[in-house]
Amino acid sequence: MVFCLWIIIIFTLLYEPIIGYFEYQKFKIAVREDGNVRTKYYKKLIVDLWIPTISILLLVIVTEINLKDIGIAMPTINTGPQGSVVTYSILIIVFLYLLIVLYNCVGYHFSSKIRKKFIQAKESQLNTVSFSEIMPVTREEKHIWNYVSLTAGVTEEIIYRGFLIFAFSYLFPDLSIWLVLIFTSLLFGLAHTYQGFSGVIRTTVVGVLFACLYIGIGSILPLIVLHFLIDYVAKLGD
Repeated sequence: MVFCLWIIIIFTLLYEPIIGYFEYQKFKIAVREDGNVRTKYYKKLIVDLWIPTISILLLVIVTEINLKDIGIAMPTINTGPQGSVVTYSILIIVFLYLLIVLYNCVGYHFSSKIRKKFIQAKESQLNTVSFSEIMPVTREEKHIWNYVSLTAGVTEEIIYRGFLIFAFSYLFPDLSIWLVLIFTSLLFGLAHTYQGFSGVIRTTVVGVLFACLYIGIGSILPLIVLHFLIDYVAKLGD
C-alpha cells in the first residue's frame, strides 16, 4: 500500500504543476486559432482529474483504507487536532463566506443590479488575469464548464484533502498536523500553476482554509459543495 500512496503523491507533485502547466501554454496558443479547442480542453481536464481519483477509490477497495480515511463520511466537529479556538474560528469564517457565495448566486439570478456588477467585474477580470483563455465563451462551453466545476469540486477534495492528508499522516505519523496541512495545501496551489504565481498563492491559502475545515469536521462532503459553489460563482457574468 505504501508504494501506491507514493505513486499518487508523485503524480500530484509532477502532473498538474509541471505537465499541466505546459499543456495549458499549448492550449493558450491553440485556442487563439481554433475556438473549438476549448471544449476539448475541458473534457481533457475532466478525464485528468478523474484518473487519480478513481485510483484512490480503487485503493479503498483493495487495501485497508476505508472511505472515512479519505473524508467520505458524515461531518462531526472534532476540536482535538487544531484546538477549539482554531476549529470554531474556521467554521465561522467558512459559514460567513458561504453566506456571501449564496448571496451572490441568488442575487445574480434575481437582481439586475447585482448581475450588472458581475458582468462588469468579469469584463475587467478578463483584461487582467493571465488565464482568461480558459473561461467559457459559447453556450456549449458554459454547459461543459459546469461539469468541469462539478468534477473539480468532487475530485480535488478527494485528492488534495481526503487522500493527501491521510497519505502524509500515514507515511509520516510523527509529522505535525500543521505541516501536513501546509504541504498538502501547497500541492493544491501548485496544481494551479496555469494561473500564475499569484494564482498559486491564492489557491494555496484557500487550500489551507479547506484543509483546516476538513480536519475540524472530518468530512470532505461539505467541502465538495463549497468548492463547486465557488467555481460556479467564478463563472457568473460570462
